[in-house]
Amino acid sequence: MKKRLLAMLLAGAMCAGLAACGSNGGDATTPPADGGDSNASTDGGSGSYKIDVILKTTASEYWQYVQAGANAYAKDHPEVKVEVKGAPSETSYQEQLNMIQTDLTSDYDAYVIAPLQADMVANLIKDTTKPIVACDTKIEAPEVISFVGTGNEEAGKLGGAAAAKLAKERGWEKIQCIEIAGVEGDTTNSDRMAGYKAGVESEGGEFLDAEVQYADAVATKAVDAMNGIMSRFPDGVAIICANNDDMAMAAAKTAANNPAYKDTVFLGFDGTISACDAILEGRLTMSVAQMAYEMGYKSVETAVAKLNGEEVEAFVDSGADVVSPETAQTRKDTLEGYLASVK
Repeated sequence: MKKRLLAMLLAGAMCAGLAACGSNGGDATTPPADGGDSNASTDGGSGSYKIDVILKTTASEYWQYVQAGANAYAKDHPEVKVEVKGAPSETSYQEQLNMIQTDLTSDYDAYVIAPLQADMVANLIKDTTKPIVACDTKIEAPEVISFVGTGNEEAGKLGGAAAAKLAKERGWEKIQCIEIAGVEGDTTNSDRMAGYKAGVESEGGEFLDAEVQYADAVATKAVDAMNGIMSRFPDGVAIICANNDDMAMAAAKTAANNPAYKDTVFLGFDGTISACDAILEGRLTMSVAQMAYEMGYKSVETAVAKLNGEEVEAFVDSGADVVSPETAQTRKDTLEGYLASVK
């Protein structure tokens, strides 16, 4: 009897040992105690991933909003590790290319890239098999699964329509608009211009194509452009729109002492903190705000969706809004919150 009991106990112990050894084979439904390897689920399904985010720079206000959005995605999804980096400045072309080249050989699962030189980056990522999302600026390459950025034409249309409505409220009978543009031939500039025109015309206004002033996106050149406009239109113009906030603010300051332009709507583009301050102080009328935070968030979100085997859109619009005197303070508070999160 004792021998039989001993044999039964030994058999039970052997079965338990075999079961324990089998558990180390990796039951897919039971995560390791330490949370699992960061690359364990890259073959599909919702898993933990390591996403590399390379921005044009992290040294400017705008790109810190993008950084805050990317970091926020990681905070909302603890299983996703996000590393954000950027070149020292937006003219540090080689530094960014070196950064991208190095990271392409590292253990990241996907990449979000805001290129300083899109054509050079397209060459670097050739034949890369891991998902790549272009952020803010398009990269024309088959390796890119999606572009996440501002729909510049739609955003411009939003701003143009709002400016035309306000010009009517201010008593202008002829709703004419002149643009102080950025770099001639630049796609972003062209898209915003087309949007401004469509928005103004949707409200019955007139966009003066022949009067467009190219100022290379530089405030000092916008001053010269505005002086030229005032000399040709001594009775004023209902709307002056610009390709960015800096040019719009420079134009408004140049016309500040001209009574014919006291009711002119000065419209910028970007919606930065400095633009919000200028709107609150009456130095700028309104601005089309890019949603840089949402751009960063959606870029990482899109990369993760692809890793999870989901279909992603070729273009993801990060959105836009119009900042007016009524909304400028709220916008400013929100942006300051983003900056505080990346300090």
